[in-house]
Amino acid sequence: MPLSFRAVQNTCPSTINLSIDDKSFDASMAVLTVHHWSDQETGVMEMRRVTRGRIVFLTYDPSFRGFWVADYFPALVTLDEGQMPPMASYEKWLGPVEVSAVPIPHDCTDGFLAGYWRRPAAYLDERVRAAMSSFWALGDVSEGLEALEADLKNGAWAQRYSNLLNLEELDCGYRLVATR
Repeated sequence: MPLSFRAVQNTCPSTINLSIDDKSFDASMAVLTVHHWSDQETGVMEMRRVTRGRIVFLTYDPSFRGFWVADYFPALVTLDEGQMPPMASYEKWLGPVEVSAVPIPHDCTDGFLAGYWRRPAAYLDERVRAAMSSFWALGDVSEGLEALEADLKNGAWAQRYSNLLNLEELDCGYRLVATR
């Protein structure tokens, strides 16, 4: 049996009732978006309503600690704790789920927050930061940028994070959450 597929773009399931019949899709996916929904539970339940099979989320675990960017921009931790649903919420909303770490490759070309974990100078580029909703939400990050730039120039970043420089991938807190 062929899988049903239809892209639903520019809609946030938490703010509208999707004009899609119940159980219309074999599967559904939300990629780095749930934290933008005004009512996350309603949005997830709307995905459940239109999906007869598996539901998958690529998201961030707000309890994760260890991504060096938070050392320069500590407000990211508070931001994530406030906007990202805890992993337990997915199970509460959907029943049993599988949660898997999604390591980020060192040469990732996507512009999400951890995409440049091994290329720290990229975070100094305003165009790079403009594509990351976290930096937009934080507002003025000049203090962190100044500290990062200074540490890159004087070698403190390379010394502090030398263990990262030869890694091919890194767990930065991104998780794949999938219904069973």
